Amino acid sequence: MSKTWRIIDLIHWSESYFKEKEFNNPRFEIEWLLCSLLECSRLDLYMRFDEPLSKSQLSSLRKWVKRRLKKEPLQYITGSCDFYGRQFIVNPDVLIPRPETERLIDEAIKCIQNIKSPKILDIGTGSGCIAITMAMERSDAHVLGIDNSEESLCVAKKNSSILNANNLFFEKMDIQKTTPEDKFDIIVSNPPYVSKKEMATLMTDVKDFEPDVALTDFDDGLTFYRRFTDILPTILSDGSSMVLEVGLGKHPKQAASIFKEAGYSDLDIISDYNGDQRVLIIRT
Repeated sequence: MSKTWRIIDLIHWSESYFKEKEFNNPRFEIEWLLCSLLECSRLDLYMRFDEPLSKSQLSSLRKWVKRRLKKEPLQYITGSCDFYGRQFIVNPDVLIPRPETERLIDEAIKCIQNIKSPKILDIGTGSGCIAITMAMERSDAHVLGIDNSEESLCVAKKNSSILNANNLFFEKMDIQKTTPEDKFDIIVSNPPYVSKKEMATLMTDVKDFEPDVALTDFDDGLTFYRRFTDILPTILSDGSSMVLEVGLGKHPKQAASIFKEAGYSDLDIISDYNGDQRVLIIRT
């Protein structure tokens, strides 16, 4: 890249290059990297198409492309991703927030729409994307995000500070061993639900880069749901709800069965915006 490279030149070159390397959406790859590098939107990228990149920008881009060729997620390469219309810092210590989890937020907000100053618990907060989003969408709420990883909590606190979310706090807690002392009006969680067997089938981007402890329970993918049935009577207020993300295939019905067997009959499995059943709602 010794010659002058304009934005449009890089888009054309990289699109061809990523296609040659068998990436599914080659143009998306370079658009993501350039938007982050230039701190602009996709639309701005094309409005500035004739703009040349500096040597330092080209150097950064070259390093990013090399990392992406190893299938490192774009979000880790650029250090951020969008979730519910906000930018969150992410790194390999936390799971990458995904669009399907936004449906979790929508359903949780519906559950508490008639509750003033609701108490909200986010179990396994990771980057803090759920806890922070809930706190910002309901500024009157009191939100607690818990996680067993100090590194994750560090990321969550940074995101909270950057986004100026003041009505929440984070606490280190292993939900498998400890039960929160308060009662909550809603509990939200995207727990580790990939089974040990399924881990080998995940895309390289996921299994080789995202933290195992955020993906799997190293068992059948249902460990956390069983634990939730044990502690719900203690931590969920009467007439309240728990909103959980579930996996694909048989997992939603398997998770729902655990709650049914524990005596919870008022529950629904909701589809995400891709049409997949990914949200389990349990009402007390």
